Amino acid sequence: MNPHLEQLHPYPFEQLRQLFSGVVPNAAFSPISLGIGEPKHPTPAFIEKALTHAMAGLSVYPTTHGGEALRSAIAGWLERRYGIPAVDPATMVLPVNGSREALFAIAHCIVDGSQPGALVMSPNPFYQIYEGAAYLTGATPYYVNSEPGRNFAPGYDSVPDEVWARVQLLYVCSPGNPTGAVLTQEDWQRLFELSDRHGFVIAADECYSEIYFGATPPLGALEAAHQLGRSRGEHPYANLIVFSSLSKRSNVPGMRSGFVAGDPRLLKKFLLYRTYCGGAMSPPVQAASIAAWSDEHHVQDNRALYREKFQLITPLLRQVMDVELPDAGFYLWADVRRSGLSDTEFARRLYAEYNVTVLPGSYLAREAHGLNPGSNRIRMALVAGVDEGLEAANRIVEFCKGLA
Repeated sequence: MNPHLEQLHPYPFEQLRQLFSGVVPNAAFSPISLGIGEPKHPTPAFIEKALTHAMAGLSVYPTTHGGEALRSAIAGWLERRYGIPAVDPATMVLPVNGSREALFAIAHCIVDGSQPGALVMSPNPFYQIYEGAAYLTGATPYYVNSEPGRNFAPGYDSVPDEVWARVQLLYVCSPGNPTGAVLTQEDWQRLFELSDRHGFVIAADECYSEIYFGATPPLGALEAAHQLGRSRGEHPYANLIVFSSLSKRSNVPGMRSGFVAGDPRLLKKFLLYRTYCGGAMSPPVQAASIAAWSDEHHVQDNRALYREKFQLITPLLRQVMDVELPDAGFYLWADVRRSGLSDTEFARRLYAEYNVTVLPGSYLAREAHGLNPGSNRIRMALVAGVDEGLEAANRIVEFCKGLA
């Protein structure tokens, strides 16, 4: 067996299952889960129709590169969404079966774990796929703690230059999971300069990019690169690739459809790698994905539902905990110290007494630089309908007031 498997931590939801072991939730309340970031809004009917009308495609092997129509649809969406120059569908776009598997696989394509001291950097708290990918390449994860004073964006300025020199792959999540933080143009300029100096690759996870609350959409990595003059020339988007997905944007998490885009040199190697993995997208999913990437009306409607929930629920919860509207995404990242309970105690008692599931923040982070930045926080995924979300919020308020 690969000895690096021993380094993997239990997934947060397995930790949650162990935390709830032996707990019988109060039967007076129906179960409500704010624990898993699984979209619950209905899948748009036109996407379902496109999927079912393409079933004849099941009779052929799909190519790893995906069809030209899908790559063109993704390229067109990138150009419209981010205002960037023409994206070459043949060399700068690669469809993948959800951003998760590609985020994991890219480390195996980029990182040379045999080099002494090789690092894979990620935000802290973080999406646990980044850490697992780092370990299984033989590299060491390096965590950059979020900074509450910057609405929980990672504090990259705290990283010593000798650490940057060992980084081979930098995972960036903007908007962040679980914090919702969005990187600024200044953040991106700093990261691009460091990448140029030290040669590491930036993998930008942008799967929450279409859920936001203001008039201006979150800045994307390709957009920032273009604005800084990095989209043209001999090596466009040098050492930068972005990952996105239809799961949150279009409420199709079970369809497993996403893409990787950016530096053509990296994508050429990643395509070669993926031809060996067998990671091809089925033709019916490709057809449904073309329909989804080509329509914005359903995305606007979806965003409006999230805005309504956050506008109603955040003020309620603010009565009993320290919580603010995130930059983007569908999570609330709340400080529960006013309750007098740790994040794990809060989650366990809330589940037992009010049958509401939340995820302890400490499960989403690691002890680094003297602290666990997820301690005393909980993540709440506002993915259910408005009424269920409000019911959960009212139960949490009642629970916290009962602790006083």
